[in-house]
Amino acid sequence: MKVTVCIGSSCHLKGSRQVVEQLQYLIAEENLGDAVSLGGTFCMGKCQQGVCVTVDDMFYSVTPDTVRDFFETQIKAKVS
Repeated sequence: MKVTVCIGSSCHLKGSRQVVEQLQYLIAEENLGDAVSLGGTFCMGKCQQGVCVTVDDMFYSVTPDTVRDFFETQIKAKVS
């Protein structure tokens, strides 16, 4: 599974660094490092929304407050 987080300026201001850090922690905590590839990219063109994240090319809007629920439903549930 490929997870990509926007680290462009607009998403950075909305908390992309915290989203990346939390995803890194959750992936490690669940021992999913072999199944999940986490990467970053610059602008995804949806700057008006929250932090832009794609999971296998499906777009999601995530915030530091919703990243755990996002991880549970969109990542962990699909690779476990």
